[in-house]
Amino acid sequence: MRLLSCIWAMMTDFLHPALEEELGPLTERQRQFVSVCELARLDRHMAPFRGHRLGRKKKPRLDFAKAFVAKAVYNLPTTAALVDYLKADATLRRLCGWERADQVPSEPTFSRAFAEFAQWDMGGQTLEAMVKEQRQGKLAGHISRDATAIKAREKAAKKPKADVTPASKRKRGRPKKGQVVEPKPPKRLALQAARSVQENLADLPTACDWGCKRNSQGKVEWWKGYRARIDTIDGDIPISVVVTSASLHDSQVAIPLAQLSAGRVTNLYDLMDSAYDATAIGDFSRGLGHVAIIDRNPRNVEAVAMDPATARRYDERSSSERVNSTLKDNHGGNNVRVRGVRKVALHLTFGLIAICATQLLRLLE
Repeated sequence: MRLLSCIWAMMTDFLHPALEEELGPLTERQRQFVSVCELARLDRHMAPFRGHRLGRKKKPRLDFAKAFVAKAVYNLPTTAALVDYLKADATLRRLCGWERADQVPSEPTFSRAFAEFAQWDMGGQTLEAMVKEQRQGKLAGHISRDATAIKAREKAAKKPKADVTPASKRKRGRPKKGQVVEPKPPKRLALQAARSVQENLADLPTACDWGCKRNSQGKVEWWKGYRARIDTIDGDIPISVVVTSASLHDSQVAIPLAQLSAGRVTNLYDLMDSAYDATAIGDFSRGLGHVAIIDRNPRNVEAVAMDPATARRYDERSSSERVNSTLKDNHGGNNVRVRGVRKVALHLTFGLIAICATQLLRLLE
């Protein structure tokens, strides 16, 4: 495990001065980019992309990975904008690995590299490795769990038609004497606690569709695309993300996300809003040894107010809202131009990698 303070000292005392001697003075954004790449250690995740002995030789995928990190750090809206920026900014281009402007690959080549990264979940592996390296073995106070809408530019998938066969129909009311009634299948939430995280994630719907939520003004908003659920620890450090269909209710993702985060950090409190107010979620959180603080969902019953100490801890959940807004406003969350849940998740994860690295280094300021 590399100590964060050692990484910071190496960057400020050696790496940044060496780069400035070679490339000239670095801007604040370029320093941020260098710091994110150094903390992410992208080279560790390039093994699946080394190429093959037969066929045309691939361009080094590490250069593409650094370029996509730059896209997130600079909040560039499209890959075309990234290509143009690399050609115009000689310093950033050389930091990514291309000496001359004519060496910058074309937009289709970037898209092929991005598709390869998405297929292997390179972004998720990088974020997981960062968090484990810097936070595993250290105690985190709170995990704040929240969802955010991700608008996409693709066609919404059609919902499957409901089963209307005679066998599926059952008259309302009490069954007749001697009539055998098939029990209803268990719900997803009841099954998740006994399954592995891989099984739970595979069971979640991920197609692009329509979702809705009630905003802070009490109005219902609709969007087409996906929904990202992000776990954030103290210091506004994102540690896990799960991207699903926009229509999927938040409660269906709480247990898989908790399983992901439990393998990365040790925390004391799980903070969730009323969308996660379900007995199975609270029981699973307590089973991990955490204190579950979940806002009560009235469900037509008068809600019970939190005591002052619990309410004060619940206020820490604002860290998840800050991460969500930072991802959207500054690191590409509002500029999703790719299609398919794997590519959308990778696009968002590059932004979360930038946020995670930046917030980790701010702990030393």
